[in-house]
Amino acid sequence: MQIIPEPQNLTGPASNPAPEVVVVGEALVDIVVSPRGTVEHPGGSPANVAYGLGRLGVPTALLTSIGDDHHGSAIERHLASAGVELLADARPGVRTATATATLASDGSAHYDFDIQWELPRITPTTLPKILHTGSIATFLEPGAAAVRALLEQVHQRCVVSYDPNVRPALVGSQAQARSIFEELIPLTDVVKLSDEDAQWLYPSLSIQDISRRILDLGTGLVVVTRGSEGSMLSTCGAQVLVPSVTSTVADTIGAGDSYMSTLIFGLLQTGVDRLTEEALESLGGRATKAAAITVRRAGANPPTSDELLAELPEHQPAN
Repeated sequence: MQIIPEPQNLTGPASNPAPEVVVVGEALVDIVVSPRGTVEHPGGSPANVAYGLGRLGVPTALLTSIGDDHHGSAIERHLASAGVELLADARPGVRTATATATLASDGSAHYDFDIQWELPRITPTTLPKILHTGSIATFLEPGAAAVRALLEQVHQRCVVSYDPNVRPALVGSQAQARSIFEELIPLTDVVKLSDEDAQWLYPSLSIQDISRRILDLGTGLVVVTRGSEGSMLSTCGAQVLVPSVTSTVADTIGAGDSYMSTLIFGLLQTGVDRLTEEALESLGGRATKAAAITVRRAGANPPTSDELLAELPEHQPAN
């Protein structure tokens, strides 16, 4: 199935090394409002995941849509600082999306969005090892249709990971969002979501039952992050609970995305075919450490691979 008249290469120009991971989704600027004032950080869940992978040393590219404006330029510089390649040029006359995050006293964030999502339609020729997508990009039209079409092309040719990162203000009704989410699951190998996402999508089910439902729909690994209660990783043959790591919270922006980046980083090494309990514990433990480091710092500021190894001990359960 061809999506555009002129095929483009998912791995970018020949002069650049082929990325091991391609992330597909929105990039925006987080405008953070707190008692200390207002600051701006490049963000957007998919862009944060790409940035986190770049910080971990993974050759990564991002397929997104940004405007030819000062916010778009800030995003380009931010991603380039982590070695992340953009697969689409900034679009003249388009306003780069923003998300205003108002922080509560506990560091949690409430979001208001200004976003129009369109995706350059692309036909893959050379595929990465893992393609990741999620968040607003998979729900908001017209770009969501292009994301789905891309997943339909690649899902049996490379590993696909998906984080719905639900934003209720942007995804329509609960029933509509759940329908879109469930239609994408058979096109994936890994689904990661927060307990808030899970309970919003399935308010009458337990986390265990939600994980089983998602597995039954066709993915191979379901990860549910649960904040201070750690995370649960489930396959058809194994399930583990990974405890959280004690951390002083500056804010929670980007914590889930840092977890996702590090989960992908681990899957590049372990693969998705033989995920034993031991492998799941290792994947979850490393990703939990990355999230703990991220919440200590303002904005979406994930760890480098050196920080991930050095900053926290391997096992430090929450109080």
